Amino acid sequence: MAAGVSETFAAIDWSAPWLAPWRGLGQPLAQQLQHDPAVHRALQTAAPPGAPVAFVPQSDLPEGAAYEQHIWDTRRVPTRDNLHDFFNGLVWQQFPHTKCRLNQLQAQAIAADGVQAVRGPLRDALTVFDENGALLQAPDALWDALRARDWQRLFIDLRPRWAEARLVLVGHALLEKLVVPRKPMVAHVYQAPSAIESIADVDAWLAQEIQPQPWAAKPFTPLPVLGVPGWWPANEAPGFYADAQVFRPLRAAPVP
Repeated sequence: MAAGVSETFAAIDWSAPWLAPWRGLGQPLAQQLQHDPAVHRALQTAAPPGAPVAFVPQSDLPEGAAYEQHIWDTRRVPTRDNLHDFFNGLVWQQFPHTKCRLNQLQAQAIAADGVQAVRGPLRDALTVFDENGALLQAPDALWDALRARDWQRLFIDLRPRWAEARLVLVGHALLEKLVVPRKPMVAHVYQAPSAIESIADVDAWLAQEIQPQPWAAKPFTPLPVLGVPGWWPANEAPGFYADAQVFRPLRAAPVP
């Protein structure tokens, strides 16, 4: 790992609200990586007994082999020494049932259709969630405003109701991008029941939720994550949500 990449691990702001669910596991590993740059080794040392996969160097992946198929066949995750694969490993450890289910459906699709230039609808949806997904537990009023892209109501009129909500980022690419936060960053959000408390229970629930037919339709709602109250100081300013390039209105349904 180049020195610049090692410094990137040192630059992760673990006090960021979106990293709260990841801090206990991720911060010690990021500190370890400033001295021992092997991401797979750091992740493997933190793996709990009975973990569904092992983390191995990227060289473990045979040339020409499909990444998802290789993981399914070997239960080994080829891992590069970068932030992207670091956060992917953290998600494997926090959401093992979900990641196994995503991997299973990806591998089944590859086995059925091969690796094509364009992913089919299901593989595309699974990849979108795996890279940029999030779970939102929130009152119905917030969900109604979010689905309507009524940003004024969602973030200003209903701002106090966000105290009742919990947003957990699951997509490892999104976590990577938020190391350097920018206003346009968007999560693809799936609704989670508010009654589920622990991450382990959410993981078990989500793994059962991921079913081919409904997920092929991408049942996600886009949410600019830095608009979440308490997540970014700039969203306290008047006019923050008036940026239509980020907070886009709902498109009108096409006329048949």
